[in-house]
Amino acid sequence: MENTINILIYIHAFTGGLGLITGLISIFVQKGSTNHKKAGKIFSYAMLISALISLVVARMPNHENLFLFLIGVFTIYMILAGNRALTLKNKTQADLTDKLVSGSMLITSIGMLAIGIFGMIQKIDNSILYVFFGGFGAFMSLKDFQTFRTFTTQKNAWLISHLGRMIGALIASVTAFLVAGLNIGSILVWILPTIIGTAYIIYWSRRYAPKKAV
Repeated sequence: MENTINILIYIHAFTGGLGLITGLISIFVQKGSTNHKKAGKIFSYAMLISALISLVVARMPNHENLFLFLIGVFTIYMILAGNRALTLKNKTQADLTDKLVSGSMLITSIGMLAIGIFGMIQKIDNSILYVFFGGFGAFMSLKDFQTFRTFTTQKNAWLISHLGRMIGALIASVTAFLVAGLNIGSILVWILPTIIGTAYIIYWSRRYAPKKAV
């Protein structure tokens, strides 16, 4: 059993590393270019595989870790929602799959918030991380539902949603590298990439947002 788990961990680490590299490439090449699309596709598949494996490993004997399991769910949501956002460009309304992806994340986020708040009351270590990522996930999923109502009238809403979710997935990749790859597990290291990434998301969201009439 342990050998199987180790193999899964190696595959998880490899695909996560591939996701990190291709994610960074997609950030620095021209948006919408062939290289951006190719890097983004590899990033999506690599991160999905890595996150799905993390769900399995986090529930295996002697490796149980609820927080890492939920972070895996968070990563899968980001990838799926980021790619689903591209389909909004040619739609007149969001479909059931779009709503299920975001709705599932919203429910998971509420659960994370509940666990975190309970843990903080009980003074359990690192409970703040559940609150932080639960709050972030709830914000992103609620933002999805807002986009579903306005994307047909709001210019570039699909693009802003795509960028935000894919950058969110890259944040997860960077965080995993720092925590698991470099074995730095402080609360600051868990949170700082999300803060920096969120600032980057805000920058691009404002850049692509419709210009207000003067």
